[in-house]
Amino acid sequence: MTPITPQKIEAILSRHAEAEARLASGTLEPQAFVALSKELAELEPVVVAARAVNRLRSELADLETMLADPEMRAIAEEEISGVRAALPEAEHRLAVEMLPKDIADQRSAMLEIRAGTGGDEAALFAGDLLRMYTRFAEGQGWRVEIVSANEAEVGGYKEVVASVTGQGVFAKLKFESGVHRVQRVPVTESGGRIHTSAATVAVLPEAEEVDVAINEADLKIDIYRSSGAGGQHVNTTDSAIRITHLPTGLVVIQQDQRSQHKNRAKAMQVLRTRLYDLEREKLHSARAGERKAMVGSGDRSERIRTYNFPQGRVTDHRINLTLHRLPEILEGAMDDLVGALIAADQAERLAGLDG
Repeated sequence: MTPITPQKIEAILSRHAEAEARLASGTLEPQAFVALSKELAELEPVVVAARAVNRLRSELADLETMLADPEMRAIAEEEISGVRAALPEAEHRLAVEMLPKDIADQRSAMLEIRAGTGGDEAALFAGDLLRMYTRFAEGQGWRVEIVSANEAEVGGYKEVVASVTGQGVFAKLKFESGVHRVQRVPVTESGGRIHTSAATVAVLPEAEEVDVAINEADLKIDIYRSSGAGGQHVNTTDSAIRITHLPTGLVVIQQDQRSQHKNRAKAMQVLRTRLYDLEREKLHSARAGERKAMVGSGDRSERIRTYNFPQGRVTDHRINLTLHRLPEILEGAMDDLVGALIAADQAERLAGLDG
């Protein structure tokens, strides 16, 4: 990693001081005040890391000067090894803080899980994944709300879409997009044979109305009667909504609510998020000399992780990480997994800056 120059650190500290002074001046218009406050909040962790690097570099220079003094040499030798060990770690932390931020990282996210190959077993596994993410979200203080669900007869889901609301949801869940594979003996298997099934996960940053302009003329909206399992909950009114976005061919169906108005609002939320994701994909693909990131490609056809029940392990194939804690992970203890993926992504992006 290329060391960060003193000039670059000074520029960061100067910009922070200038922003603080302008904010304290009391002369800013409300909109400018909000924008500058946001910039200052984003600069804060960078400044803390920059000051730590400056302090350690200054200490190291002083101690190296002391080595030339016979009377101070012993004291300097005692302290210098600790400072030399701490400095690279502090410089790495600063480099990570200076990496370009994904503007969507702090957003809520739409989580889509679809059963893949494996029939009933795949649907059950999709249900396991939803529970895993729900438990993880609860531990983070996030809120999970089912937007739409197509339940399988044996349990689990053929398809389920959930909204995960909170601070920094997308930053932690974005590396979950891809094909998740499970290897286990199904309950219905009398011979004890291990079956392999799969489910596809897509994590999309939730879009706000300002992100995507949707022209009503581009929408084909169909209203029809909801289909359900029957009984007292069957919907006898025309409240289900199917929205087709004509320019892209995207189709969103929403029938979980009894109110046509609520179904339309939820369908528009999903459509807006998928259109925003399409725009992000276009930008990502248009970057000059794009490298397919080891961790962050977001390729939803890529097999990213295997959950092996007989061995009690979870293996993430992108970073060759195996954890023999499958039961705990499925109960939402995903911190080690998520942390390792974020660290691998940061390392790759740092290497890209050097290249």
